[in-house]
Amino acid sequence: MKKLIIQIPCYNEEESLPVTLSFMPRELEGVDKVEWMVIDDGSTDNTVKVALENGVDHVVRHPKNMGLAIAFMTGLNECLKKNADIIVNTDADNQYDASCIKDLIRPIIDGEAEYVIGARPINETRHFSWIKKFLQKAGSWTVRFASNTDIPDAPSGFRAISKSAAFKLNVFSDYTYTLETIIQAGQKNIPITWVPVRTNEDLRPSRLVKSIPAYVRRSILTILRIFVVYKAFRFFSMVGSVLLFAGLLLGVRFLFFFFSGEGEGHIQSLILSAILIGMGFQTLMTAFVADLLSVNRNLLEELQSYQRMQTVGRFQNENDHV
Repeated sequence: MKKLIIQIPCYNEEESLPVTLSFMPRELEGVDKVEWMVIDDGSTDNTVKVALENGVDHVVRHPKNMGLAIAFMTGLNECLKKNADIIVNTDADNQYDASCIKDLIRPIIDGEAEYVIGARPINETRHFSWIKKFLQKAGSWTVRFASNTDIPDAPSGFRAISKSAAFKLNVFSDYTYTLETIIQAGQKNIPITWVPVRTNEDLRPSRLVKSIPAYVRRSILTILRIFVVYKAFRFFSMVGSVLLFAGLLLGVRFLFFFFSGEGEGHIQSLILSAILIGMGFQTLMTAFVADLLSVNRNLLEELQSYQRMQTVGRFQNENDHV
């Protein structure tokens, strides 16, 4: 029996959740059973009560608000424990058209992919500001560069994940899971693709975009962090090469004036050249160290995936004997 679980991370969603659940499917072609799961991320309203009243099969609760990324990973782990073959993640604010779930899971059912992203029509979405559209595209470009994938809407939270892919994914950020997990899929050779999806009108303002300056700052930091973590060797080697090149240019400039008999007036160029060359060499050494650390991180992630499989297996065995 092939089971699909639709997980919905929630934080104070008592008003929007009933609308979202009213469109959730209970039957889908290609799966035998569809269940709903709400991950309550420390809500202080009646989110849990509303979820149960509207037919949610599983509710997982955080004692306090821990952020969207942690809620996403909590959902994945709980869905695996419930023996889900396919996991669909969607938002509680009804942003995504639930009728597109059948399209989202089709590549997994057909064996064409293990991770599927729902790509929104960003340019046609009226309630997205120009700065948000720009940052969505910048984030997607960064992810494509870092992961060697062709996902056009990397920040989309509407996605389907197979059981085997879910075991391999990790999230290190407490802000958002969207970009990191796509990069991991690309680096771990998890077959990933995308399908076009539709969106609905806003029920409420975005929780991630509390203000434009804050959103810009978090987005830029996230993009920089992606380069440092997932393209560490390239990032530090590029910075080191620029510093080294600048130092060599200043050194050549000093030598030119020195052999022209005017070296005394340009001693500061020699000092700055030595500093930049030293910084360049240090940064290049950092690139090699970072590359070794990335290898170590990959090994640790493989061990973690294996441990998760063992933990889920024991949990399922214990439930079978109850």
